[in-house]
Amino acid sequence: MNTNIFGDDFVVPTFTFADVEPGVGQRWSTWQAVTPSERGPRPWPDWVVTSAAAVDTELGILKTGKEADVFLVERAVPDGSSAVVMAAKRYRSAEHSDFHRSTVYREGRVERRSRDQRAVERGTAYGRSVAAVAWSYAEFAALSRAYELGIPVPYPVQVNGTELLLEFIGEGTVAAPRLAQSDAGGSELAELFAQVVDIVLRFARAGCAHGDLSPYNLLVYEGRVVVIDLPQLVDVIANPNGMSLLERDCHNVCAWFARRGLDCDADELFARAVAELY
Repeated sequence: MNTNIFGDDFVVPTFTFADVEPGVGQRWSTWQAVTPSERGPRPWPDWVVTSAAAVDTELGILKTGKEADVFLVERAVPDGSSAVVMAAKRYRSAEHSDFHRSTVYREGRVERRSRDQRAVERGTAYGRSVAAVAWSYAEFAALSRAYELGIPVPYPVQVNGTELLLEFIGEGTVAAPRLAQSDAGGSELAELFAQVVDIVLRFARAGCAHGDLSPYNLLVYEGRVVVIDLPQLVDVIANPNGMSLLERDCHNVCAWFARRGLDCDADELFARAVAELY
């Protein structure tokens, strides 16, 4: 029996995933490979691409760092129905990273397995690999918490091993400038400072400090300050270094604004932040 309703001469097209096999610098989207707990807070923004047919394409490197490098990745469905450019922060493997600064931030944190905890404390090669994964998951958790609290951070799309996919803050493939690059003055500078103060106080209300806040991890996009680089987010109460790190955050940002002529008092900001803790 002929079931081809279009006629005998019509060839029914066939489709397989092999027809769109990822090429060089591409991979299938890793969204389906991660567990629900490794995906960003719900509701997911409309721009997040969740299709199993999506392909991730490497667009190049944005910046390098001591512990991680940041790349640009486009996640798109081949039929053109949806696409987004994201930042991919990849923590380096044990032999290529340096986690010597992490001890002061790790105090108060405990790895889930005692073997892992001992390895991290001893600084073995295995311990450094554990630390790399721990830092990516710690930053994902910190970003998720901050996002849910209304703190302006890049939306954390997902975490997978040592790779963290984030909302890209910028235009096209051009990243937003850091606060350190800003030449703002007058009322514009005062508005940026007010936003930074709000960020510090919002963290404090949650019992936290950024831990490494500076004009270099604050982005300015369309007049809005966005805080980045949160792997070392500190629980001010549980971490014995918490108060000193919170105080340092306040002094770091106030020093930059003061050098540009804005009247600000780091000790006053620190006192306001401490008051929010209790």
